[in-house]
Amino acid sequence: MPRSAVRVGSPFTGLAPVFMKELSDHLSSMRMMVLTLFVIVFGALPVGFALQDLRNVVVSDPYLFLRIFTVTPERVGLSFIVALNFIIPLMAIGLGFDSVNSEFNRRTLSRVLSQPIYRDALLLGKFLGGLTTLAVALVALWLIVLGAGLLLLGLPPRGVEVARGIGFLVVAIAYGGVWLAVAMLFSVIFRSTATSALCALGLWLFFFILWPMIASAITIGFAPAQVTSIDQYVAIQELGLALQRLSPGTLFSEAVVGLLNPETRTLGFMLPMQMRGAIPEAPLPLDQSLILIWPQLTGLVAGMIVVFAVAYVVFQREEVRA
Repeated sequence: MPRSAVRVGSPFTGLAPVFMKELSDHLSSMRMMVLTLFVIVFGALPVGFALQDLRNVVVSDPYLFLRIFTVTPERVGLSFIVALNFIIPLMAIGLGFDSVNSEFNRRTLSRVLSQPIYRDALLLGKFLGGLTTLAVALVALWLIVLGAGLLLLGLPPRGVEVARGIGFLVVAIAYGGVWLAVAMLFSVIFRSTATSALCALGLWLFFFILWPMIASAITIGFAPAQVTSIDQYVAIQELGLALQRLSPGTLFSEAVVGLLNPETRTLGFMLPMQMRGAIPEAPLPLDQSLILIWPQLTGLVAGMIVVFAVAYVVFQREEVRA
């Protein structure tokens, strides 16, 4: 009988050592430095141009700091949110694509599991280590943006702006967790690190580029030749929106817009008659914005858990002996 079959105690015995080891390896690795530099440089470009544009804005805007994240400078053509939608998956995939198969290729996985460490603790520790590393990088980037805004705008952020910024960080970490779980899933399935990286990047490109076109084609295919009522039109629009929301990027974009644009009152399709009586451009309170984005945030967290659970099941069934 193998030693792992006679172990006693919690299945998460050894979780803390694995977590600390992964976190230390990530934070001290050259890969992490390159990824962090890539994130800062790629994110600093739209922020810098946005700050130049916002210096000419009337300071009476109560959410001036939030505009740093949402305004789209004409010289760049993309906002800070759009840039993060692009770079967060790349960073998460870069942290997780070889988390398991590299151990197997170095023939160290069986040695680690021969210690009082369960597979549960090993996989969860690696995931939490990568997620914490991603959170550290995003928090650092967020603080850099706030510091640059404080220096160039000359105004401190209000409490509600800081609270919305913290909510934005939670959404960004959950979004990165989805792609980290995807990268770890392919790392468990494939023994080659190159194959796992290509599959994770291919899936990201599919959702980022192809899925919007596929969702639009499916919506058009289900639409009748002639729309004869408002109910049919609303049903078609809701189908297209539901298909778009199968992409984690869409959920992230909607949740961030709902948080950082307080004037956003709905994230779905709404007829003009349904807006009757609403005050245009009136910002929503923070609690109402949180209620608005709750389905998107729940979808991201649920997707992260489901993908990690699939990786966990596959990893439990694999033979890891050298």
